[in-house]
Amino acid sequence: MADADRCTPVRSPSPEARDPTMASNALPTSLPVLGGSHELTLRALALEPDSFAIRYFLTPALPETPDGTSPILLALEAEDDLGNEYTDWGGAFGSAPDGSYTSGTIAGQPGVPAEARGLRLRITFLRNAEEFPYELTLPVAYDA
Repeated sequence: MADADRCTPVRSPSPEARDPTMASNALPTSLPVLGGSHELTLRALALEPDSFAIRYFLTPALPETPDGTSPILLALEAEDDLGNEYTDWGGAFGSAPDGSYTSGTIAGQPGVPAEARGLRLRITFLRNAEEFPYELTLPVAYDA
């Protein structure tokens, strides 16, 4: 997979706002991140013809600066079980109204082919020039 040097977060419309007909794979998968100080919960893998998006929660919420950005960045690399590689396509995030968690999406491109059955992810958190990489595989299933 490629280096994780392209990790500028992009605030964009949610995947649902771009295409309400996309396939979605419900998955609740959780793992401790950032040295165990947070829990990352992957909620769904949404598949579109030209991209995919992963919806997630982070508990507790990521810190935010007064302008709404975070000093912690997220980068994505992926490869499917067919050997196709995917690049980070940005994402969006925000804290819950009560500040208890961060909700967001991170997207990759191009779209995942219907023949793929698994998507191996490398999600890297970047904080103060330190990388916290995590690898996991998600099942892929298109709606019939």
